[in-house]
Amino acid sequence: MTKQLNIGMVGYGFMARCHSHAWASVSHFFDTGYHPVLKAVAARNDSKVRRFAEQWGYESVEHDWRALIERRDIDAIDICVPNDLHAEIAIAAAQAGKMVLTEKPLARTAAEGQPMVDAVEKAGVPNLVWYNYRRVPAVTLIKQLVDEGKLGRIFHYRAKFLQDWTISPDVPQGGQGTWRVDVDAAGSGVTGDLLAHCLDSALWINGDISSLTAMTETFVKERTHADTGKKQTVGIDDAAAVLTRFSNGALGTFESTRYARGHKAAYTLEINGEKGSLAWDLHDMNRVQWFDHSTEGRLRGWTNILVTDGDHPYLGKWWVPGLVIGFEHSFTHTAADFLEGLKTGKPAAPTFRDALATNKLCDAIISSGKSGSWVNL
Repeated sequence: MTKQLNIGMVGYGFMARCHSHAWASVSHFFDTGYHPVLKAVAARNDSKVRRFAEQWGYESVEHDWRALIERRDIDAIDICVPNDLHAEIAIAAAQAGKMVLTEKPLARTAAEGQPMVDAVEKAGVPNLVWYNYRRVPAVTLIKQLVDEGKLGRIFHYRAKFLQDWTISPDVPQGGQGTWRVDVDAAGSGVTGDLLAHCLDSALWINGDISSLTAMTETFVKERTHADTGKKQTVGIDDAAAVLTRFSNGALGTFESTRYARGHKAAYTLEINGEKGSLAWDLHDMNRVQWFDHSTEGRLRGWTNILVTDGDHPYLGKWWVPGLVIGFEHSFTHTAADFLEGLKTGKPAAPTFRDALATNKLCDAIISSGKSGSWVNL
């Protein structure tokens, strides 16, 4: 028998749209035993939250997230607001016995995230952080192939995430739309925003990172704050370049920036092992590049795998082979795995505790960027 799961959304921005689409569509394609209902959305701006609720089909609105948490008809709180608000909302939701999901990163820092982990574990409530790139089928396939030993011993893991939207010094910090440029709201810049995705995938695919060293840079030192209209020192990192050692002996290189002119969301990863290599590019997100060293020399080369077949991860729930899916489907897969975890009792990852490891890496990168030293983890 299908159970109803009432969703309480906090926020109405880009990520709230992604999550709402996932909750609204998941039951049409995945049989998890649960049917999410968009019960209520909370935000301070009355006209915008009502317009959002009408567009996405939420049954009601609240103007304070506390009222949402107090409602007995809400089962799960989904947090889609700036990073500085995650902890207070998540802890209160857990203490009220609600399931808690939050957009990445878990928190601004590991110190801020630890009480969130403690709260959900003390309350015993299901929890998850929406690191959606794990659920891109091509990336999930890479994880499966690495786990199966197709690459053998791993030597290198490299990833980058490049954007270009903050190059102009006229871009403000703070406020709606540009809060990611405000250190008080975001906690960090590209490290917590972009590199966190790369790190989460790396930890999931290749295991723990034992040490790292980083360079970080803030190219524009002062920006006008959107709320005050005054020039303020910029406290976030605009770019980061990181060297790592994994616990399995592999070396890792990671780069993120918002100053790569011409790149809007250039996330790529490549893994090199003794038996072969795998690569993926978000701009061609339904393909995996595969090099198999065991192939006869005359035929040896990079193979282009179109990840659309029914035996590829998640694809058996969608269309026929050859038809691709998009960015939004990674969120639907996240919702499906979370609901499946409720049914089986095996929590979907990354849980708050899992995501805390990524926060610790981000903290280490910011620290190393300031000191120029290696950090042992």
